[in-house]
Amino acid sequence: MHSKLQVRVRNIIEETSTIKRFTLEANDHSMLPYFSGGSHITTFLPYPSGTLERQYSIFNISPESGLFEIAVHLADGSTGGSRFWHQNVQVGDVLSVSYPKNYFPLSFQAKRHVFYAAGIGITPFLSMMAELAEKKSSFELHYAAKSKEQCGFYDYISKTYPHQCHFYFSNGDGAKRLLPTQLLNHRIGTHVYFCGPENLIQDFTTAAKSYGYPSFNIHAERFAPPQKKEQQAFQVKIKRSGKQLDIPVNSSLLEVLLQHGINVPFSCRAGGCGTCEVRVVKGQIDHYDSFLTEEEQRSNHMMLSCVSRGKGRLVLDL
Repeated sequence: MHSKLQVRVRNIIEETSTIKRFTLEANDHSMLPYFSGGSHITTFLPYPSGTLERQYSIFNISPESGLFEIAVHLADGSTGGSRFWHQNVQVGDVLSVSYPKNYFPLSFQAKRHVFYAAGIGITPFLSMMAELAEKKSSFELHYAAKSKEQCGFYDYISKTYPHQCHFYFSNGDGAKRLLPTQLLNHRIGTHVYFCGPENLIQDFTTAAKSYGYPSFNIHAERFAPPQKKEQQAFQVKIKRSGKQLDIPVNSSLLEVLLQHGINVPFSCRAGGCGTCEVRVVKGQIDHYDSFLTEEEQRSNHMMLSCVSRGKGRLVLDL
């Protein structure tokens, strides 16, 4: 059961034509909990078909402490969370949100932090940069958008961090693209952080590994599981009960386990936190998470049930 906070929408700002910033305050006028750079909350939206849960990075660039701010990009063709926020949520509305969680924290082993963002992927870096600036730690930001007009928080970022930020606009005169080769320019001890579309995360993660970055120097944030090509149905056997379960193409292992009363703990549902890990006794795993190390994935003994899948049949230690 989620612990929830009741928050009121204090303010709504249109950052771009497709991005709105929502300032949330405690409904009882207290201070909302402290959060560290990279934290997020789950929002619980009253949807006609039932409560809709969506995760958003939180930050606070307002002059007042004790608030949460989130930014929501209106996704093309959205019929869910982003459209609800843009079309239904008004100033004064009271909503339920979770307490802050952080699966994308700053590494305190880093000698330098370098952030790579595209589009709405800027949001976790707003709180991370604020935390590092307060500590006078070394960082830089590389931020890609279609244009300056579609670049969320452009004025705030360029004014607040004028020497640490580099912008890349793919449209218009002097178009400039953000490329993975930029990773070659960082000295040893740098930690790199990626947030944005799945192709950016995949391309930059692959490049960083090929350039020799240790895996623990590479960090990525996802709020949705990566898209799987040619996803297949599979079967699992529950070792302790002998129960056999079919996992269809359009369902996750976690969803099917919960439907059958097998209470696996979970949180992010995007393969980033490790909460829903289950042990595998037998069978081959297709890993789609960003939590387990490469060595753990190769061991074939554990999987994150929210995103990873079996090749044929698995036996689970449950």
